[in-house]
Amino acid sequence: MAKAARKSKKPTVAMIVFSRSRDIPFNRIRLSDSNVRETDVEAGLDDLTHDIDRREDIVQGINVRAILDADGNETGDFETPAGGRRFRAIARLVEAGRFPADGLVPCLVKKADAKTSAVDDSLAENMLRLGLHPLDQFRAFKRMFDEGMTKEEIADAYRTTPRYITQRMRLASVSPALLEVYARNGMPLAMLEAFTVNPDHARQEQVWEAVQRSYNVQPWQIRQLLTETTVPTDDKRVRFVGVEAYEQAGGTMLRDLFSENDGGWLEDVGLLDRLVSEKLKAIADDVAAEGWKWIAVETSHPYGYDNGLREITGSFADLTDEERAARDVLRNEYDDLESEYSEHDELPEEIDRRLGEIEAALEDFEQRPVIYDPAEIARAGVFISIDRDGEPVIERGYVRPEDEPVADTEDGENENAVAAAGNDGDVQRAVITIGGQPVETEDDDDDDAVKPLPERLVVELTAHRTLALQEALAASPHVAMTALLHRLVTERYHYSAPTGCLEVFVRQKLSWTQGTDLGDSPSAKAIRERNNAWKSDLPSDEAALWDWIAALDEASRMALLAHCVSYGINALYERPNIHSASGISQHGLDRRLAGADRIARATGLDMVLDAGWRPTIENYLGRVTKTQILAAVREGAGERAAQLIDHLKKGDMAKEAERLLADTGWLPEPLRLVDLDGDATDTDGEVEALPDFLAGDSDDEEAAAEDEEDRQHLVAAE
Repeated sequence: MAKAARKSKKPTVAMIVFSRSRDIPFNRIRLSDSNVRETDVEAGLDDLTHDIDRREDIVQGINVRAILDADGNETGDFETPAGGRRFRAIARLVEAGRFPADGLVPCLVKKADAKTSAVDDSLAENMLRLGLHPLDQFRAFKRMFDEGMTKEEIADAYRTTPRYITQRMRLASVSPALLEVYARNGMPLAMLEAFTVNPDHARQEQVWEAVQRSYNVQPWQIRQLLTETTVPTDDKRVRFVGVEAYEQAGGTMLRDLFSENDGGWLEDVGLLDRLVSEKLKAIADDVAAEGWKWIAVETSHPYGYDNGLREITGSFADLTDEERAARDVLRNEYDDLESEYSEHDELPEEIDRRLGEIEAALEDFEQRPVIYDPAEIARAGVFISIDRDGEPVIERGYVRPEDEPVADTEDGENENAVAAAGNDGDVQRAVITIGGQPVETEDDDDDDAVKPLPERLVVELTAHRTLALQEALAASPHVAMTALLHRLVTERYHYSAPTGCLEVFVRQKLSWTQGTDLGDSPSAKAIRERNNAWKSDLPSDEAALWDWIAALDEASRMALLAHCVSYGINALYERPNIHSASGISQHGLDRRLAGADRIARATGLDMVLDAGWRPTIENYLGRVTKTQILAAVREGAGERAAQLIDHLKKGDMAKEAERLLADTGWLPEPLRLVDLDGDATDTDGEVEALPDFLAGDSDDEEAAAEDEEDRQHLVAAE
């Protein structure tokens, strides 16, 4: 008993008893004067009425209190202090005949002994509710769509547009990590919208990682980072080809659903460029049928592209009598309409449209084709490009200096004109270049004649050789000293500016744009590593540099000398300037290549073993003709290997050639040791011969003519 008495009693807690629910006829309910919502009571009522009508139900019952008589007894009527908007919406449905006046409404009937007032209930219902986070709305729309509702049905249910639903669902598809940031109010909605332009979650997260700590980042910057490897739809190349043609070819798009113009970006830039080239090539083929000597095609020609060229003039074709009569009729009609409606502030739509049609028709009469002299066409060329609106621009009639007429022959005919006409007087086939590269045609594939390499390819290959020579010279101090002394002695004892491949100033003659693989080559990596090693040892004070160099041992001094001298190597091919006004002359180019060959021999440079160069689709095989691919395989892997691939299309042939040549040590001519004379000055003034990859055999007149034709290919390849 004592033990039980010591046990403490638990305090009694009053339990909550909720009010009861019941169905009450609507005509027995009225609005309460205690309802606190008095401002904008009609706001949003259309949407609520639509939702109840759509559901044929209400989601939440009405809070009511019984109306008492003077004696405190229930009258059977009720008032609603909380639920006034639902009451008004149901009243509208009753008025529209969608709900009976005495229809039953689910209600929560407040207890007679309630501790809170009607005003308290009304205020609590309106203040204590929490609005839905927008992210939950996005996800809810997505779930409804996944469960079978169409975007149109969801839009109709929530009184919005299908586009809005599509936008909200796209927001729900952003990376979950970024949605979590948005849920924590870590980014505004406008920024989340920007992330929808690229569906790649990994890329979205990378961009967020890059910008989240940046100051004042704007949504447009997010879009820019997410689309930096794409092409926008307002690019002139896209306008030229058309988004529809791009998508029909299998191209994919990134679209911005939150842009007013619904803009987008093309992901497959390679496909776009191929479509642009094909369309430009088709235009060039049509123009080539006119008999022009060359056609240079670029999306945009560089500034000053027509400098030094003579523009030929032509004449417009005369109008026929019928065309003149038709033009006069249109002009008279235009004048009559303008006179009739001159007092109108605004033209009627049909009159305005008709005036536009007449203007277009009259402009067609003015845009007549230009007629050129056939002899001028035979020596002139055409520039084809694309303007900012994506329209093709065809500029006919430009003559290069080397194509200007020469002295008349004995029979009075101009040599250029005779050569251009051909043996049978047929129209010559224009040399078409796109992006500076000669266009390969089916005839090119069938032609066994070896054409010169595209100039840009020669530049890239010689850039590889330049870098390899720099590395080889830096590793050969004795050769570096010899080269330096050779240059200095030449400059001291020759009374003209010395030329050759060694330029004595510490500036690397190279651009990393000369071949996308140049910066990753073994030579480039070795040069960077050696440069960084010396840099870490050099004193930071320039005044101390002399003493530091003087204190080096002989081996270190020679190594540093070789390293610095190597930066002066320039074995790059450049097109000679035949007028010698600027740039390198033909004589200077020959001596440069000869000097590069001499240093390559002296250092024992092997472009395969030392520089790691291998023929690939990117650096050679995909850039030359099928004939040149087969010649490379035949030379490097043998005739049998060439026969295995000679039936393939160019893309497959290049791929197989890369495999066949991988371990053969084969090199294109620009990377081989060329057989030229030394750097000695040519006292007789004769120009040294070009290497084989730039000029063919010219032992007789026929070969010389072929060589000149090949040179024209090279000129057109700029």
